[in-house]
Formats: sequence, C-alpha cells, structure tokens
Amino acid sequence: MTDASNAAPLAPRAIADVPSWEAEADVVIVGYGCAGASAAIEARQAGADVLVVERATAGGGASAMAGGEIYLGGGTAVQKACGFDDTPEAMYTYLMAATGPGPNQAKVEVYCERSVEHFQWLVDCGVVFKESFYERPCWEPPTDDGLVYTGGENAWPFNQIAQPAPRGHIPQMEKKRPGEKSGGWMLMQHLSATAEAAGARVMPDTRVSQLVVEPDGRVAGVIARQFGAEVALRARRGVVLASGGFMANADMVAQHAPLVAGQMVLGTDGDDGTSIRLGQGLGAAVAHLDAAQTAMPSVPLLVYPSILVNQYGQRFINEDTYCGRSGQAAVFHQQARCSLVLDEKIFESVPEADRWGYRPTWVCETVAELEAEMGLPLRSLQSTVDLYNEHASRGEDPLFHKRAEFLRPLQSPFGAIPLNGLPYAVFTLGGLVTTVDGEVIGPGGEPIAGLYAAGRATSGIPSWGYASGTSLGDGTFFGRRAGRAAASARPRVE
Repeated sequence: MTDASNAAPLAPRAIADVPSWEAEADVVIVGYGCAGASAAIEARQAGADVLVVERATAGGGASAMAGGEIYLGGGTAVQKACGFDDTPEAMYTYLMAATGPGPNQAKVEVYCERSVEHFQWLVDCGVVFKESFYERPCWEPPTDDGLVYTGGENAWPFNQIAQPAPRGHIPQMEKKRPGEKSGGWMLMQHLSATAEAAGARVMPDTRVSQLVVEPDGRVAGVIARQFGAEVALRARRGVVLASGGFMANADMVAQHAPLVAGQMVLGTDGDDGTSIRLGQGLGAAVAHLDAAQTAMPSVPLLVYPSILVNQYGQRFINEDTYCGRSGQAAVFHQQARCSLVLDEKIFESVPEADRWGYRPTWVCETVAELEAEMGLPLRSLQSTVDLYNEHASRGEDPLFHKRAEFLRPLQSPFGAIPLNGLPYAVFTLGGLVTTVDGEVIGPGGEPIAGLYAAGRATSGIPSWGYASGTSLGDGTFFGRRAGRAAASARPRVE
C-alpha cells in the first residue's frame, strides 16, 4: 500500500510567513551532485554569492556512485587522439534517435553544438581524461582508459542512422574499483574542489522542504531543516533545484513508474523526488515521469554473443546493443521475465573474474532438454535457436541485425541464466520541464521567476531512452547553464 502524501507536490511558503533568514545568498542551490556543483561553479564565475544546500554530510550523491562515463562528442581531443572522427551532427542524429521517444530537440541540439567546449570546461576544472580507448563490451572499463562506447552507437539500428563514434569519456583515477569507487567519485572530487575554491559556500546536513515565494509568485528562497531545527535561506536572485530523481521514493515510483517498482535503487536515499515535488508545488510542468534507466543484470561480455529470450522462448532485441537498452526492453516490454541462453564456449571465453559470479542455472546437452528445464512452451526455444543458428552460420541476423563479430551458432552443451528474479538497477529519468538555460516552466508555459533546475530532477537529454554518460553529461552541462542564468537574474527588490 502506498502513501499518496509522499508523492504529492510540496506547497510553498509565503514570504510574509518567514520572520527572518538564517542565511542569504544570490543563488541557493539544492543538492551537491554533479549538477549542483556545476551550477555553483558557473554562478560563482558570474560573480554571484552562492550557497549550496546538501542533505547529506558531504556532497557527491548519485554522481559520486557512477562509473563516471560523461557523454561527450563532436570531436573532442580524446576522440581525435584515439583515431575517431566525430561531428556534432552525427552526435545529434544519434541522440535524437536513442533518447526518445519524445527527445527534447532544443536541449539535444545545444548539447551537441557545445559538447567540445564542455569537454574543455571539465578539463579546466581539473578532470583528466586519458587518451586511450577501451574496446571490450563493458558497463565501465576496469582500466583507466578514457574513452568507451556507452550507448550502442556501433550496433543496429544506430549504426545505420549515424556514423558511430565512442562518446563515453571517463575521468582518469588511480586505484579505481568499478562498482565501488570509480570515475564518478573522481569527477565529484574535481567539481567540488573547483566550486569551493571559487568561493561557493556549502551547508551540509540540511534538508530542503519548501520553497519560499513572494506575492507575485517569484521564488525568494527555501525552508529547510538542519539538526531538527527549521532554517530559512534567502535567495536574492534564484534557487536551483538539483537534488536528483525519485527512485528512492517508493510512493512516487508506484504512482508514476510502476513497471520499475520493487527494483534495485541505483542512487542514494536522497533521490526521493524532493526537487520535482517542490517544483510541482508551484504548478511546474513535468515530463516522462514513467521513464527509467534499467540496467540488464548481466555481464556484457556474456550477453553480446549469447541470445536473450523472453518467457515464450523468443528473442526480443539484438544482444550486442547497449545493455541499458536491453534492460529497458526487458523491464518495460517483457515484464523482466527473460533469460540469457548461451553455450559452454561463450561461458568459458569470459574469465571467471569477469563473470561477476554468474553461472548457468540449467545446463543441457540439447536445446529441447534446456527448453523443458526452463519451463518454456514446447518447441519455442528450439525454433528460436534453430533460426538463430541457421543465419549465424552465414554471419547474418535478419531479425535483429546483430553484428557478425558476435554471431556464431550455439553448440552443445547449452546453458541458461535466468534474469527473472534478479534486481535490475534502476534510476528515474523524468522530471521538471526546463528551458535550455534551466528555467523551470510553470503551468502557463512560461518560466517561474527565480526557479531553475538541472540534473535528474529534470527531463533532460535522456528523455526516455538512455546511453551511459548522458546523466553526468546532462547534469554538468545544464547545471552550468542553470547556475549562470540564476546568477544573472535580477535581484529581489526590497
């Protein structure tokens, strides 16, 4: 049973009901992940006094937990050094196809046009990208290589739509521990250091609960709680909401994205939808709240040469695509009821250390036996494997167009790894509707004065479809623009 109150908009407080301010700044930023830190840097560089409010004891949030891929392209220095030609036009064409349905054309366009500049901005913040390419299929490179494919750009149908190029740029770090402490942590070290060196103030252990508004509806600050006491924080120019998505709010998930309810939260407890609900309290527009990134719970090195089948023993996607896309297809279109079918040669081709503990639940000499063990309809898996093998023997896949390098007939003994009961790591993609400068759009289609947002609290580059790196890329890029716009807004008049 869900509690609708945990998903309801958070009503603002009238400025007349705020007797005093505990602190003031030109720009108040809610959340200290990559979007909030980037907003702070740009606002400070524009000359604004900045206060960042963070509910945790330290910043980082979900950004610091990420593998660190930042989606950049159009001809970055790393791409060129690794021998890849890329253009803003090819990047735009891919993203418009891969991040829909319903991609935000204006955001995608400016993001691609300014991607090389944004790459340089990150470098200027101290982020180091090693000029080397990691070519094996992976969730994130176990090495310190700086470039990787992260969105299936080189797989069907995208390799038919735009010239493929790897665009996952990864901050270099020593003693990297994928899944524990990786490139996202390194990114946040550089961004937070840059923000604080520039003079941004940080107020940790402070949880925002309301926006403060003037009689004309302009946002004038926030109400928060710090160690049990209520504090009022004044924003002379604007408030930037950047506290993440809502996967950690089970009631919001049940209401807006029920197909991912009960899956594993990829993020922190702070991803509870507060920024979205604060905006909704002022009538802000939202989009794509049903959208989520759902990671396939398996190892890409095992997935690519194998076949993914649903509860009817049928393939439903080209297995060599980005595993996040496979995960979305499994959860949203197959009710997460699917299995990975492979053979001994495929399994043994992946070193044990790289299998993450995965082992086949069923191993059989024939497909018919495997089909029966898996409880699939009679002849379903046999027909699928027969058809797959017939074409794979010729290096073809007329159904889903898997690349020839991953095509080979499956041979006895056969095995299957069920992916039904495993948790899919999920984070939400939908959120507040904003302009390219981070202005939050109100109920009449116009920006809400004094209110800005960025990161997973908004509906950004990954409107529905996803590619690894578009969250960190979107958050840092549009966080910068939101911070700059807030800093340049007219100050509140006494």
